[in-house]
Amino acid sequence: MNAFQRWVHGRWAVPAISGLLILISFLASGVLGSSLWGDIFMIAAAVVAGYRIVLSAARALMAKVIGIDLLVSVAAIGAIIIANYWEAAAVTFLFAIGHALESATLNKTRSALAELVAVAPDVAVVMRDDEQVEVPAGSVGMGEIVLVKNGAKVPVDGTVVGGTGALDEASITGESMPVEKSTDDKVFAGTVSRGGFLQVRATGVGADTTLARIIHRVEEAQDAKAKTQVFMDRFSAWYTPAIMALALIVGVATGNVVLALTLLVIGCPGALVISIPVAIVAGIGRAAKDGILIKGGEFLENSARIDAVAVDKTGTLTEGRPELTDVVVLNPAMDRAEVLTWAARAEAGSEHPLARPILDAARTEGLRVTGLPEATEPVPGKGITATTGGHRVLIGNVALLEQFGVADNASAAAEVDRLAAAGRTAMIVAVDGAVAGVVAVADQVRTDAAAMVENLHGAGVKKVVMLTGDSQLVAHAIANATGVDEVRAGLLPEDKLDAVAELQANGHVVAMVGDGVNDAPALATADIGVAMGAAGSAVAVETADIALMGDNLLKLPEAISLAKRTVAVMRQNIAIALITVALLLGGVLFGGVTMAVGMLVHEASVLIVIANAMRLLRRKQLLAATATPRPVRELAASRT
Repeated sequence: MNAFQRWVHGRWAVPAISGLLILISFLASGVLGSSLWGDIFMIAAAVVAGYRIVLSAARALMAKVIGIDLLVSVAAIGAIIIANYWEAAAVTFLFAIGHALESATLNKTRSALAELVAVAPDVAVVMRDDEQVEVPAGSVGMGEIVLVKNGAKVPVDGTVVGGTGALDEASITGESMPVEKSTDDKVFAGTVSRGGFLQVRATGVGADTTLARIIHRVEEAQDAKAKTQVFMDRFSAWYTPAIMALALIVGVATGNVVLALTLLVIGCPGALVISIPVAIVAGIGRAAKDGILIKGGEFLENSARIDAVAVDKTGTLTEGRPELTDVVVLNPAMDRAEVLTWAARAEAGSEHPLARPILDAARTEGLRVTGLPEATEPVPGKGITATTGGHRVLIGNVALLEQFGVADNASAAAEVDRLAAAGRTAMIVAVDGAVAGVVAVADQVRTDAAAMVENLHGAGVKKVVMLTGDSQLVAHAIANATGVDEVRAGLLPEDKLDAVAELQANGHVVAMVGDGVNDAPALATADIGVAMGAAGSAVAVETADIALMGDNLLKLPEAISLAKRTVAVMRQNIAIALITVALLLGGVLFGGVTMAVGMLVHEASVLIVIANAMRLLRRKQLLAATATPRPVRELAASRT
């Protein structure tokens, strides 16, 4: 298809040809003095601009839908019948221009989806039979080694098995800074190499990549209707027939056919119909550009009402990677290395998350921890008991000592309280019935946690609640570091669900932020479930109401702020549309507004509504984009 053919089939061909015919009509009647040819060209202009409108109206009627196209069709045909050819041409010409502009600007609001599709890679370089072969990206097999060179797009989801490099992951996470990648790091299709050379083993290809899932989700979300949009669709369903009935009544009562036809044109609810979807498309598109996936219009609208946010602690407010911070010796006969060694030997057979930082610290310090204990028994809510090298080792809380009759002569309980108040999870180590010492681990508070809480308040959230299975002392240490409003500690997964339900019962619209696994019940109960760092999780992309693709806490207040702006634009658009129609109807009934003038104002209101929605495509910075939290170390999950 050549350029001329593309233009003929493009959106601007019909209004351009119609406008040319109108101009020729004026020349024929004004310059040449031929009213006949002037009328012929004017009718031709109306037919060129109006035939698609009439066809659209006919198809809608066959589906038992009375829409805007029918109003314009009846008005234009009626104007031709009463020999008002200029009005017929003007109405259809202006409507055609409005439709073309509407299509162009709607495509602009869908630019986020277009950009996502554009970054999808077309080709891949794979190693086959020890040779580099260029193949279509969709034909890469699972497990094949893909080569990513400087400047190339990553064609698959995968894991780096060799080389180093920096990838621009903006298309996935919304982050502008390149991310360094090396062996065992995950990479995503559609990201771009900004330096280095990577060998990547494919773990997701074609439609199974994170980028493909994002495109699918954004496409669905932009077409999903908000509650307000559903209401407006119902409103339009009876509004259009009502306008037709009003025009008929006015025409019969006054005998003024032109007035009745003008009412049909003026009453077109075009701006009203488009006011909601254009805002939703723009809002979801803006979010997608920033690495925020919103499931649809309903969830976008609900997010604007959020006034309470429940946040899981581990992995959300904290890094989720606990490290050993303290080894306190309480038995004069032992030293630090011995206390840590006994703790590590006991934890070698434990499945608890706190075992790993203790074992890692022992290996780092060169302590001899080999093999497994002869026996390991977890004591729910208290700790573990293990037999290693013929010695019985207890590691846990004060209740564990009491259960096994170990006297706390060394004041281990006081040491545990001191460490907990400082934001650490402390465990008492006892060997053969005597307290040896206390070991403590802590998880680092995320650098952006305090800024997130501040920005949530700035976005209109009244209450930020931390939900954790940790102890009260530890939880409050984190609360002091991050500024959360309320702490609920010592919770099991079902307790988190109850906490969310209680907030809802108190009249709050609640968003729950978690990892989507341990917090699944609470995420499902909340009005909006938010998954963090969803780029690597297909389940989070598909199931979360809002998925934050990057591991950036500041995206949450950004999402809520954007939702509030989108709903504000929706309300503004509805007001603009209703006021315009009301003023035009008044102008027609009381004189002064013609059919052509009314259509011009009507199309102008449509463009104003679209332009207002397009403001959402601009990124708005939040108040505290980079707040610096106090340097406090926080605890990992306790054994309680």
